[in-house]
This record gives sequence, structure tokens and C-alpha cells, in this order.
Amino acid sequence: MNNYLNNVLTNVKAKNINEPEFIQAVNEVLSSVEPILDVHKDYEDLSILERMVEPERIIMFRVPWVDDNGKIIVNRGYRVQFSSLIGPYKGGLRFHPSVNLSIIKFLGFEQIFKNALTGLPIGGAKGGSDFDPKGKSDAEVMRFCQSFMTELYRHIGQDVDVPAGDIGVGGREIGYLFGQYKRIRDAYEGGVLTGKDICYGGSLARKEATGYGLLFYMREMLAAHGKNLEGKSIIISGSGNVAIYAAEKATQMGAKVVAMSDSNGAIFDKNGIDLDLVKQIKEVERGRIKEYLRVHSDALYTESAPDCSPIWGYRADIALPCATQNDIKLEDAKKLVASGIMAVGEGANMPCTYDAIEYFQKNGVLVAPAKAANAGGVATSAIEMSQNSIRYYYTFEEVERKLENIMINIFNECKSAANTYNLGSNYVAGANIAAFKKLAEAMKMQGVV
Repeated sequence: MNNYLNNVLTNVKAKNINEPEFIQAVNEVLSSVEPILDVHKDYEDLSILERMVEPERIIMFRVPWVDDNGKIIVNRGYRVQFSSLIGPYKGGLRFHPSVNLSIIKFLGFEQIFKNALTGLPIGGAKGGSDFDPKGKSDAEVMRFCQSFMTELYRHIGQDVDVPAGDIGVGGREIGYLFGQYKRIRDAYEGGVLTGKDICYGGSLARKEATGYGLLFYMREMLAAHGKNLEGKSIIISGSGNVAIYAAEKATQMGAKVVAMSDSNGAIFDKNGIDLDLVKQIKEVERGRIKEYLRVHSDALYTESAPDCSPIWGYRADIALPCATQNDIKLEDAKKLVASGIMAVGEGANMPCTYDAIEYFQKNGVLVAPAKAANAGGVATSAIEMSQNSIRYYYTFEEVERKLENIMINIFNECKSAANTYNLGSNYVAGANIAAFKKLAEAMKMQGVV
């Protein structure tokens, strides 16, 4: 990094000393954008980066609720409204015990760039709580969501900030949140939340969008290097929405998914994962991936070690980390390279550590960066917002076609930026530069705000 970038990073570290995930996300972007700063000298004079790394607004609040035993529980809620440069704040809500300010800020920062890459008029935000929906009754989840929205509602709106789902926030949670918002506001404002069920204003293909989008991007990236998905073996970490529908689309494209995981362990099935069974276990029963063995006793199951998923020890042609941040560390990257991996597609947010990405790139492994490859979810959320605004709904095929075109355009943006700045196949840097330029130009035009 040049002196300017080093100074910005040093200041970020000093101001956010206890926020490692946020610092990691900022470092990853700053490590990429030096080529464009060399061309656009005015960005430094205008303090573009200093403004871009600082959220426009941070909201923290308590969330009291009553469990089924009548005990009062208090969780903490967050909403980080990072940037409204190109549209209303847009980004998901995450309900998970690991949630803290650092994680929400890193997710919000990533969201700015991801949303810019879609080409759609949406800014960047993220929110959530350290509430864990796992093991809670529907009534407990409802009471928590109602308490959460009782505070959040005053900070959001279909032209202000539009939350969606993330880890721990699916159709059930979005429904409870929307119901409470509607109750408080005494108005039907369909565009205030996305990820809604189709029966009350949601979009077809939204559930599938992030996973499908990841595979559309992977297809384009591989094709640019004379490769394809046909006949390739794939391992996918996670077994939530992103992982399940990445597996579905990969199978449709002729690949074979051989492994999936959850926080407890990983399954490997040499015959190909039985995705209908995984959907039954995860989407219907809300069970653990180990239950896969009740039907396929010949599959291999390996328990997770602390802070280490066993899935990266399985051999495959392509790895799709679709679980959570820092899923693939340097040691995992070394295992994957040694086993002959040819490409990695980041389905989760920042699932590879910085040194893992460097190791992949040094060893000729193609990397599809999260802020580009997993943008299909938020892109389809924006399509849902459009449908809510015009009171009209597209067919599944229409939404999927729009999603596919958006992902093709995102890959082309990443490739074009990489080519312009002589970065070869470094699509991580290409994504950062393409998004950064759009945001920087918008910042210039809007003055010092």
C-alpha cells in the first residue's frame, strides 16, 4: 500500500481497535484499490476513503422479550446504515449469538460494494442481534421479532432503509418483523422489508437467488478461462439457504455436489448429495446435517473441531464456502490446493481469510469474491422492491432471467476492471475497484455530506 492507504488503514485500526472483522474487511478493500488511486489523484484530496470507511449512522438498542417459561431475556440489536450514496440503505438482518458491532460493521461495509456492483439503486447497511433462533419455539421467535421491530421501525422505510434476511433470519422471522411493522405504522408498506413470502408481497426466486447467482457467476468466471461446471465435483460449506440453492443450481448445470456441512460437522457422499433430504432436514425439520446418515448410511460424517470445519479436507474440483465469515483459513486453503482445487466461489460474506485468498491466487486457483459472487440475493431483493412499488409480480422465470443477466454483468465489471489495471485474473481486486469507482464518483458529485 502507498502512504495514503497505510494512513487510512492505521486510522481505521486505531478507531476500531476491538473490531477485527471490520478491520479485515477494510484491509481487503484498501489492498486492492491502489491502482485506481494512482489514476484518480483527486480521490485522496477529497478524502474519499476516509468518508467511505465511516458509517453514516450506527444504531444500537436493547431487545427485551419473554420466553415460554415467562422469563425476561434481554438481547442487543444493531443497525449500521453505512452508505446511502446510490440509494436507500439495503442489507440483511442476522440473528446469531456471534453478532457484535464488528461483524455488523464488516457486513455493512461489504454491502456497500456488493450493492454498487449490482448496478441497482441501493445503498449499503446491515443489522441484527445476538439472539439465537435455534431451539426457540415459534412463539418465542415471534415475541423477539416483535420487540426488535418495535425499536427498529423508527429507523427504516421503503425509501429510507430496507432490511432483509441473513443468517438466522428466514421467511418466518421476516413475516413476524413485517407484521409488527405494519401494526405499528398502520399502513401496508410492502417495500420496507424484502425476503417476504410470496403470499404477502414477496418475490418468486428470492429464496434461491444468492445460491443461483453464485453459480451464474462461477459459470462466467470458469468460461473466461476455458473451463466449465459440467462433470465437476463440488464441496459446499453450510446447509442454509445459500448452500442449498447453490447445490441445486450446480446440479442443474451438470456438476456433482459431494459434501455439505453445518456448524456441527460435514457429510461426504461420493454418489452426490441427496438434496431433497437435506432440504427436509434443514428447511422442514430444522435438524442437524448428521441426520443425513439415517437414509444414506454409507455417507461419511465428520464432526467439526473448534473453529475448524472438516469439509475442506474432502477432495473436489470446486469449493463453495457458503456458511459464514472466515470459514476458509490459510491451513484450509493449503489442504484445498494440495487436493487439486481449481476454483473457489465465495457464497457467504468474507468466508476466506485474506491470507487464504492470497494463497489461492499464488497457486493459480480462481477466486470469485463474495461481494460480487453472492450479490444475487440483494439484487433479487431490489427486484422485489421494484415489484412492490409497481404492484406487479414477475414469474419465477422472469426473475431468474433478470438475476442471470445481473450476475453476468457483475462478472464483466470485475473482469473489465481487472483488465484495465493489468490485474490478470484477480477478480477480488477487480470487484473492489469497479465498485469503489462508482461509489467515489457518486461521493464527488454529492459534495461533502
